Amino acid sequence: MASSDKVPVACPASSGDGKEPMGNPTKTTTAMLEKGTAMMQSMKPIRQMSLHVCSFACYSHDPGRQIEVHIYGHRVNQDFLQCAVYDSNSSKAHLIGIEYIVSEKLFESLSPEEQKLWHSHDYEIQMALLVTPRVPELVAKPELKNLAKSYGKFWCTWQIDRGDKLPLGVPSLMVSPQDVNLGRIKPELVKKRDEEHGISTESLKPSRDGICGPEKKNLVADYWVRFRKGFALDVVETDMKRTAPFP
Repeated sequence: MASSDKVPVACPASSGDGKEPMGNPTKTTTAMLEKGTAMMQSMKPIRQMSLHVCSFACYSHDPGRQIEVHIYGHRVNQDFLQCAVYDSNSSKAHLIGIEYIVSEKLFESLSPEEQKLWHSHDYEIQMALLVTPRVPELVAKPELKNLAKSYGKFWCTWQIDRGDKLPLGVPSLMVSPQDVNLGRIKPELVKKRDEEHGISTESLKPSRDGICGPEKKNLVADYWVRFRKGFALDVVETDMKRTAPFP
């Protein structure tokens, strides 16, 4: 069994009530110090984030496990976004992973082995599973059209749905919703998301008419749909390199 598929060994961080991470409440002095340093530091990488979308993701090794995700992205250029992934959009959200998003052009430049790790976005956008909270559809549509032709690679570092109260184990590769058995998002997850954000996925679907996927859908992406094979990481103990190249 791969490490990313193992239930963690019982410990305080892998059990208990609630979702809050382990640890004592933040001290007032610590909070004040952080606010002070935030005023003096630029925080440039974080302030570059200008995109927020909410969608769902499935575990590559177990697509029946599905989670709601909030993706905050920084557009590096027209063909590449780098994103932080959270489990909600609240001030107490947990940072649960990272996703890289590339255009069709960049994706086609990758090797077939690398492409296996990436997923498409067109289905989740066309089905209104991916939404832009608080942004009207008319305003969001140009960005949605761009994203529908893109591919993403999402590593989940915190299996929050398992009840883990800290990030445990190795990262898990995630895949996007698809129109196949295990790739269809559970209705109760969509209902919960819609109620929390005051939206209707069904009502949004007509507005997604005319949004198309990549010009030529790559058959290696969404690898699990065609081959019923997912990917899971394992931790392998190995000898360290004991010599360094001479400068």
